[in-house]
Amino acid sequence: MPIAQQMVSISSVSGSDCRIIFLECLDTRTIMPSDSLDAIDLRILAELQRNAKISNVELAHRVHLSPSPCLTRVRVLEERGTIRHYVTLLDPLHIGLSVSVFIQISLEKHARTSIEVFEDAIRQRPEVMECYLMSGDADYLLRVVVPDVQALERFIFDKLTPIPGIASIRSSFALKQVKYETALPLPAPSRKGR
Repeated sequence: MPIAQQMVSISSVSGSDCRIIFLECLDTRTIMPSDSLDAIDLRILAELQRNAKISNVELAHRVHLSPSPCLTRVRVLEERGTIRHYVTLLDPLHIGLSVSVFIQISLEKHARTSIEVFEDAIRQRPEVMECYLMSGDADYLLRVVVPDVQALERFIFDKLTPIPGIASIRSSFALKQVKYETALPLPAPSRKGR
């Protein structure tokens, strides 16, 4: 089964309700190589991952630039797609989403149409926070958040099982979140970028 696309989301967390920044790579051919990011770009990205709500003046101060060139660099990073968009990260418990479940899906066939039907249906479901095409035993791994076990049951029986082509569904409840990071580790700056 070919892997058509990879998606990586990066964000920064500081507290239970904060602004985050998403960096997303949808096609490996469009990824900007990390060696084209200099040390200042990497410092900007690191600061924005910590706090995307930071003012340009404060950001410029932290990365040792004046505000105008700092703003220009941020805009270039946005235009290139390195910074995709800004969002707010919510605490799921504060909005009643206390159940986090990992669901493994195997498809009956690996034909392009079966894959497209499944992926299109999954993209429509707001409960699905992440979906990955996998190697190994299962074809897909989903992370789903719901308020309770009854909502999970409704999701599986009313939304998931009607999708044509699903051979098996296996669920695992997350009992405790040991680590959750939204900021990617950035590469070390090259010598020439210092």
